[in-house]
Amino acid sequence: MSDLLDRLLDGDHRALARAITNIENRTPGHRELVSSLYDYTGDAEVIGITGSPGAGKSTLVDKVAEHYREQGLTVGVIAIDPSSPFTGGAVLGDRIRMASNVGDMDVFFRSMSARGSLGGVSIATADAVKALDAFGKDRIIVETVGAGQNEIDIVKTADTVTVLVQPGSGDDVQMLKAGILEIADVFVVNKADLDGADRTVQELNEMLQLRGDDGGRTASGHHAGHHAESAEAVALQRPDTDAEWTPPIVEAVATQGQGVAEYVAALDDHREHLEATGELDAKARARYAEEIRTLLREDTADLLTEEIAARGGIEELVAGVETGETDPYEIADAVLDPIAECARQQRDS
Repeated sequence: MSDLLDRLLDGDHRALARAITNIENRTPGHRELVSSLYDYTGDAEVIGITGSPGAGKSTLVDKVAEHYREQGLTVGVIAIDPSSPFTGGAVLGDRIRMASNVGDMDVFFRSMSARGSLGGVSIATADAVKALDAFGKDRIIVETVGAGQNEIDIVKTADTVTVLVQPGSGDDVQMLKAGILEIADVFVVNKADLDGADRTVQELNEMLQLRGDDGGRTASGHHAGHHAESAEAVALQRPDTDAEWTPPIVEAVATQGQGVAEYVAALDDHREHLEATGELDAKARARYAEEIRTLLREDTADLLTEEIAARGGIEELVAGVETGETDPYEIADAVLDPIAECARQQRDS
């Protein structure tokens, strides 16, 4: 893995692709690779783009990448596709989505599987972002599957979150009211040349006004209850400032490139806000906290799987419940107690 890391840091795109493959497949040695990446990360701006299917996320990503390239910036794109329930692979992974940037080596595109993550973003995605950051990409765009209100996990990965809405769809607005509204730093009403665009912008403005009146936002404009797992997480995400960001609403026709410059300007404005208020550092702390929790959950699950196998497998444990010899609570205690005792002894030593 050390040779792979060296080649990645030297700008070898094949090494970058191989590293992300190892990360996505969780191949042996990937943890050491990701651990080594941390020393080289922190320079890229990470942008999340989500919204309902058909809103035009991929087209917008394509045009934004093209715009950044015209500015001389390098771009990495991770497109999260729905997972196959059988293979875990990306169902739509082979589609061509970056037509404007084909052949441009400074736009690296990778389609990844959501791997069953309800929020659409798995730990592998966050690790792939680190690989792109360490490689030296100036902008990293994460496009999520657009499954609805569960898309809030993108908050834990991106510095700026964009929610795409298409006009004339009451379902879109209802979806926003159901929860995904709370994660947006920037709104884009795409396909703004269609009937109903003005009405959609008006509805978004009304909802933002209502949210501001309710006062149910953190300093970053997010409702803490939707993406904070604990009071500790809320504290990590909320810097000590009274500054508040009001998400702008950008109208765009991505297929024609209209509104892209205005959208990028909104992203730049939000980045300046994050830096000026200290929220950028707060987001980094929240991201590290979430990574720690996620890794601990994954590793604990693997450890418990091994322990269950050592006790004859889940089928044998189930058989004990069926015969009335035990119950699921007793089994859980029996499996966890020796692990907990080892942890206590290690902590006290």
